[in-house]
Amino acid sequence: MGIYEELQARGLIAQVTDEPQIRELVNNGKAKFYIGFDCTADSLTAGHFMALTLMKRLQMAGNTPIALIGGGTTMIGDPSGRTDMRKMLTKEDIDHNAECFKRQMERFIEFGEGKAMMINNADWLLKLNYVEMLREVGACFSVNNMLRAECYKQRMEKGLSFLEFNYMIMQSYDFYYLYKNYDCNLQFGGDDQWSNMLGGTELIRRKLGKDANAMTITLLTDSQGKKMGKTAGNAVWLDPNKTSPFEFYQYWRNVGDADVMKCIKMLTFLPLDEIEAMEKWEDSRINEKKDVLAFELTALVHGKEEAEKAREASRSLFSGNGGDDSNMPTTVLPASDAENGMNIVDLMIACGLAASRGEAKRLIQQGGVSVDGEKVADIGFTVSADALKAGAKIRKGKKIFHKAIID
Repeated sequence: MGIYEELQARGLIAQVTDEPQIRELVNNGKAKFYIGFDCTADSLTAGHFMALTLMKRLQMAGNTPIALIGGGTTMIGDPSGRTDMRKMLTKEDIDHNAECFKRQMERFIEFGEGKAMMINNADWLLKLNYVEMLREVGACFSVNNMLRAECYKQRMEKGLSFLEFNYMIMQSYDFYYLYKNYDCNLQFGGDDQWSNMLGGTELIRRKLGKDANAMTITLLTDSQGKKMGKTAGNAVWLDPNKTSPFEFYQYWRNVGDADVMKCIKMLTFLPLDEIEAMEKWEDSRINEKKDVLAFELTALVHGKEEAEKAREASRSLFSGNGGDDSNMPTTVLPASDAENGMNIVDLMIACGLAASRGEAKRLIQQGGVSVDGEKVADIGFTVSADALKAGAKIRKGKKIFHKAIID
């Protein structure tokens, strides 16, 4: 089985421009492909997982990845899949985020001479002269076709700014530039990027008379069609300082039953025959499958040692045997703040489990908060100083656990 067939078997391939040609390229290690990452935050998220693991799979099959850092395109902001305009970032913020991305990508991809490349599109996009660029590529884009593009549909309802309208042209120019200067013959991206990617292949055809290809990968969504990689409205980050290895493990340990095998196929590197055997397990073994998923992904991102710690902390928490909980996310409170105990609303804010008093109160009133296994129903509840000294375990919803302790 070639790598293309493996991607198909794992359910990763969504749309392709020329399947026979792409199959031949990737199966024979002839693909020099790129995936773009706009620097909208100082960490990659679980939503980037699919792209990172795809790059790793294709590199292991002998192909050459180009990780394109969007130092230039982030200045505009991708409207795909959004109903509102993205927050405008300063160049300094974007440069900082790009450096953070690089460090995280190195855990997945092998960079260096003759291996993967990391390039920043700010190196050419920020140097372009507007009039010269219009003369060079403007005639290659049909406004009528652009307005029909899927990536603009949601934004059209609230108003698509001219700033965002240019994003497709910039992304297309990236592929054109990489094709000319780095022999990049293939672009990969999420399925919501299809229109932008076709813009690049068409620009290459019209300007250079050459054929380049594009392939989209299936979006990581749950059984309700919602994008995965977020919990309670917050991103699941790859940076351990933003989402701890324990919290990361817990996110995947608690995915819906209907989504477990899909995630194992798409995201882990377990052999397909092993996955096929898992699919035949009895329904009573669903938690074993979830444990496999959580462990494999946590090991990929944070290393096997951290994955083992997260697994042990999770098992101790759920077994109620008082085992090791040292790897649970912990907030240390100054003794002066909690010498007489602490109100549950204030404690949730101190632990970062709620962004405001209003949010904390709503969670409590909806029955979504417990302390040391006991549900809290009263917003006036006080967690005692003794409980805090022992390391009070707070649960928010079904998935988020936290420990608070007095110093």
